[in-house]
Amino acid sequence: MERRIKKTGDGSHTIYIPDLDEHYHSIQGAVAESMHIYIGAGFDFSDRDPVRVLEFGLGTGLNVLLTLQRAELTGRKVFYHAIEKYPLSKTELDFLNLSELDPVVFRSIHEAGWSTATQISASFALYKEKSDFREASPSGQFDVIYYDAFGPEVQPALWSAEIFSKVFQMTSPGGVLVTYSSKGQVRRNLAAAGFLIEKLPGPKGKREILRAMRPVV
Repeated sequence: MERRIKKTGDGSHTIYIPDLDEHYHSIQGAVAESMHIYIGAGFDFSDRDPVRVLEFGLGTGLNVLLTLQRAELTGRKVFYHAIEKYPLSKTELDFLNLSELDPVVFRSIHEAGWSTATQISASFALYKEKSDFREASPSGQFDVIYYDAFGPEVQPALWSAEIFSKVFQMTSPGGVLVTYSSKGQVRRNLAAAGFLIEKLPGPKGKREILRAMRPVV
């Protein structure tokens, strides 16, 4: 699958897949989008400490890096489980300017082994699982879930009621899932799985995003 590096509106890089006509991040700004959706509406919203984070779509590692930076700033302990079927190559990673955010941590994220917990910092542990989302089997439940799959138009199976039912079981009571897609069918499938849905203002270039919570009882 061909992948191209593209510069987004805030100057940060993303990956473009011509075959799918999909970008890993918003072309309006990769860092800005991740900060708004996954950090702002997800990580910052949760009051758990330690906090368990599950990401569907490791991609460039941007969400891991931003979460670690936020955790260091706030003093929270994090266990982060990231799922990715098609990891980027070292050559691709070397060209991403995202490494400039923190070269040492960026390298640590991508040099961490698969299927083993790696202590990226004293308070941040990373576990990378190389797997299809539908076959992934993370252990335990998670307080914050970053759902960052390719869009429902190109990979509808990853946004089905069936997979969201599986994700619901991975979510701790009171835990939240955040995603960039606010399409009606995505909302209905999340609700069918048992989540409570909340529409939130989106980042630049996107009107709305979703936050879904697993009820406490």
